[in-house]
Amino acid sequence: MTALLYIGITIATVLFMEFVAWFAHKYVMHGFLWDWHEDHHLPHHEKDGFFEKNDLFFLVFAIPSMASYIIGSVTPHFWVLFIGVGISIYGLIYFLIHDVYIHQRFKWFRQLDSKYSRAILRAHGAHHAKREKEDGESFGLLIVNPKYFRKRSEWKQEAS
Repeated sequence: MTALLYIGITIATVLFMEFVAWFAHKYVMHGFLWDWHEDHHLPHHEKDGFFEKNDLFFLVFAIPSMASYIIGSVTPHFWVLFIGVGISIYGLIYFLIHDVYIHQRFKWFRQLDSKYSRAILRAHGAHHAKREKEDGESFGLLIVNPKYFRKRSEWKQEAS
C-alpha cells in the first residue's frame, strides 16, 4: 500500500508540474523575469553561444525538487521525497521534449512523427511566432490545444 501511495504522489506531481510550468511560463517568464526568458525567443543566429539566460530556469525548478529530496530524507515526512522525484521526472520530460526534440539543442532524436508530436511542434511554433513579452499563446508543453492537431493552415484560417 505504501508503494502505491509513493507512486501516486510521483504521478500526481508530474501531472501537476505541467500546470506549474504553464503558470510560470505565462506569468513569470513572460512577466517579471522576461529578461531571463527573452533570449529564448530570439532566432538561433541572434544568440551568443550554446547557453541562454533562459537556462537559469532549470535552476529555479531544481530548487523545489532538491528541497523535497532533502525534506523527505531527513524528516519523518518521507512522502515529500516523491514530490521531488515527480518534479525531477517532469524536468527530464521537459528537457527531452523542449530542448532536445523541439529546439534540437542536442541531436539525439529528430524522427518523432505522430499527431501528438506534430501538435506539440505547432503549438510551440505558434508560441515562438511572437518575440515580444505580451500577446503570447500556448504556454504549456504537454497539454496541447486541440486546434494544433489540425494542419496549420486550418487553424490559421480560423483565427482570421
